[in-house]
Amino acid sequence: MANPIMIMGCSSDAGKSFLVTALCRHLANRGVRVAPFKAQNMSNNAAVTLDGTEISRAQYLQALAARTTPQARMNPVLLKPSADTESQVIVMGRVDPTISALPWLERQPLLWPIVREALHSLMHDYEQVVIEGGGSPAEINLRASDIVNMRIARACQADVYLVADIDRGGAFAHPSVPGTVSNLRSRRSSRVL
Repeated sequence: MANPIMIMGCSSDAGKSFLVTALCRHLANRGVRVAPFKAQNMSNNAAVTLDGTEISRAQYLQALAARTTPQARMNPVLLKPSADTESQVIVMGRVDPTISALPWLERQPLLWPIVREALHSLMHDYEQVVIEGGGSPAEINLRASDIVNMRIARACQADVYLVADIDRGGAFAHPSVPGTVSNLRSRRSSRVL
């Protein structure tokens, strides 16, 4: 199997979901058995898979673009905000009230093995996995609880591509791209292309 392709962004709404969807369709059109993956997504817009589990609508559409059946392992952790500082945690497509009740930093040790297993099972069953990161991978306040960005890239030796939304301004003039790359390199991360 080829190294997974991972799309990270300098920020939220940089176009990661769209690019992953396009790559999944492009690879599927070339006859590659491809699957999307996003370790954790935050959205109240869920879709229901054929087996009755819930995943983010973005990963559901990415699976359709890949011409494969949407599955919970493509989005093993879905956070559904219920208040400013609370969210319902969907794990492998099902509500987990125990993890939902925990403070965020206490959830990570329980979620990481599930996320890693979901990713590796997709890598075993597909020729190519296209991974979507979350937000920005360079946010220092999120490093300790990271289960969606560089920890994923390292776990599967992904080829990482960084995207920025130039229409929002400052992709090059502002430290968005150079700052993200600099912070990632300083962490001795996976290859950033």
